[in-house]
Amino acid sequence: MLVASAVCPCPPLLVPEVAAGAAPELDAARAACTDALGVLAAARPDLLVVVGTAGQGEHGPYPQGTRGTFRGFGVDLDVRLGPAGPFVPERQLPTSLAVAAWLLERTGWADAPIEGLGVPDTLEPEQCAATGRELAGRAGRVALLVMGDGSACRTLKAPGYLDERAAPFDAEVARALAAADAAALRALDPGLARELKAAGRAPWQILAGAAEHTGLTGSLLYEDAPYGVGYLVATWS
Repeated sequence: MLVASAVCPCPPLLVPEVAAGAAPELDAARAACTDALGVLAAARPDLLVVVGTAGQGEHGPYPQGTRGTFRGFGVDLDVRLGPAGPFVPERQLPTSLAVAAWLLERTGWADAPIEGLGVPDTLEPEQCAATGRELAGRAGRVALLVMGDGSACRTLKAPGYLDERAAPFDAEVARALAAADAAALRALDPGLARELKAAGRAPWQILAGAAEHTGLTGSLLYEDAPYGVGYLVATWS
């Protein structure tokens, strides 16, 4: 059963070594992510599952101990998804899960075993809901760390340029996360999310499936759009 969830953005710029001189611009987002992980720890889960979008060839489960890297962003920095296990997995974490691993290392997570799941951003809502229900049943007390960004079309200089639909889309996601409104997350339009380059849509809908009949309450810890991309931090507990 799902007992808690944290929703965090997953831009590599969240890692100060990647952001370099621009690192202070996301200090508030980092602080909110730290607070969100504290809520997960306080829930005393038996298992933490980290969910994020992944590119082609990166889909599927990632066991505890899987390594990730930010070398592709010009930084000599490696991370690992929790403590090392009995074997070292061959493939590396996708970027969304590598950012999650960095957050977990930064906060010294040692409260439950960790697993990762990389999903395609094309996963249909029904499949997302089914995935969420399956994850929620993995242990008696399951926590989710849901990694995903909002629209990347909030300003003229945004990666996806300015789209007038972007701000209302992000505002509805923020409202749904604050209210723990699983039905509203399930109702997000995959086509619109794709046009707005909102990579968090599938992970958020997985959360909605996992949270069915749990009665969790939500709290929105951070909402902003630096660099024209919607970043949200929230907790359900």
